[in-house]
Amino acid sequence: MGNRITELFKIKYPIIQGGMIWNSGWRLASAASNAGALGLIGAGSMYPKVLREHIQKCKKATNKPFGVNVPMLYPNIQEVMDIIIEEEVSIVFTSAGNPKTWTTWLKERGVTVVHVVSSLKFALKAQEAGVDAVVAEGFEAGGHNGRDETTTLTLIPIVKEHIKIPLIAAGGIATGKAMLATMILGADGVQMGSRFVASTESSAHTAFKEVVVKAKEGDTQLTLKELAPVRLVKNKFYNDIQELYKTSPTIDELKILLGRARAKKGMFEGDLEHGELEIGQVSGLIHDIKPVAQIIEDVVVEFEKAKMDMSNL
Repeated sequence: MGNRITELFKIKYPIIQGGMIWNSGWRLASAASNAGALGLIGAGSMYPKVLREHIQKCKKATNKPFGVNVPMLYPNIQEVMDIIIEEEVSIVFTSAGNPKTWTTWLKERGVTVVHVVSSLKFALKAQEAGVDAVVAEGFEAGGHNGRDETTTLTLIPIVKEHIKIPLIAAGGIATGKAMLATMILGADGVQMGSRFVASTESSAHTAFKEVVVKAKEGDTQLTLKELAPVRLVKNKFYNDIQELYKTSPTIDELKILLGRARAKKGMFEGDLEHGELEIGQVSGLIHDIKPVAQIIEDVVVEFEKAKMDMSNL
């Protein structure tokens, strides 16, 4: 299954485990890397000192390549980047910011850089900034998302038509068939988030994992576009947001309702009523909690079978 993505990251399969906040600690990242994918530590929910600990533990748990996902909207970003260099992490996925800000700095220090985008416009900006690959994420994805609501099925071929660097598809991918579909559309690999939330090694609270496997079609919704669009499970907190919208709230009123640490409360601490439960639409296809190695094996087996079935049509 070798291609530009496996060559770029020196991995067995063109599968990237999403670096999700409150889900993607060293256990998940090392398990994904040991199983032949690229594991990512999610720095977005970690203080710098905690990130360093996770990197060090991940290095002890795997001798395979792994990376760190860094949302660039956090105030201590310089400290985070310094730790990544000090700990000799060779792969960084950046998101939620201008790729020009850190790409050159990281590449000068020998780091492979990938940027996450939700539109062709930002894919071209990332390519211009010199990144080694882009993740094009459709709005089916969980967590923070693009404002344009472009689906993965539409986004991947549009981006592929205009960029030369490797392309990774994300958003709504949890199966081998979906992986094959996006690669037929032009992706060189896939990034999966929601499927790995419902894994044994995910650092998410067990109660949140159970919500994911019980979710059905229509149980998530993109909301809070005025702040930063985010896809949430429809729980009490989500309903409170919708009630507030009926009053035509100001941005400050939305911020007050959101408060602080909502995502930690929901996904990490298991408060299913008042927490922010971020998950993708594909949760409706996730029915069990499995070890990461089993998830990756299932995806690869289904991918190969689907590819063979397609060749027989």
